[in-house]
Amino acid sequence: MTAVGTKPDGIARFREYLRQHNHPVTPQRLRVAEAVFGTHRHVTAEEIRRWLAVEGAPVGKATVYRTLDLLHRAGLVLEHDFGEGIRRYEPRRTRPRHAHLVCTTCGKVIEFVTEDVERIVREVAALHDFEPTHHRVEVYGTCEECRAR
Repeated sequence: MTAVGTKPDGIARFREYLRQHNHPVTPQRLRVAEAVFGTHRHVTAEEIRRWLAVEGAPVGKATVYRTLDLLHRAGLVLEHDFGEGIRRYEPRRTRPRHAHLVCTTCGKVIEFVTEDVERIVREVAALHDFEPTHHRVEVYGTCEECRAR
């Protein structure tokens, strides 16, 4: 995992969430949050734990999982299960909604943004007099690299 720069606003919002809900603001929790906010990948708890250990800031497995749960409950990260039985996390950013292409061979996740998905959701919802609150699009198949093998 490569950090791409933490989001100070995400860390500040996480600190505030912890304080408001009477949870301790610990260095370990902040390290986990920095790891999540510092990547553009869909990371697992184990990847975060290993990355922090390599960086010289080891954090226990239980703390990583509990912190990810707190970040999710705070609305700061999105949680995904792409059919592997493993939860993956990504920071909730102020970017356009996106969908995922998931390779069922290697597990690679490719994000894509298209207004067509949003338009289809609006049209189908209107057709059924339905008011959507959120949606998720995941397309499963085989990536170019796996097909080439």
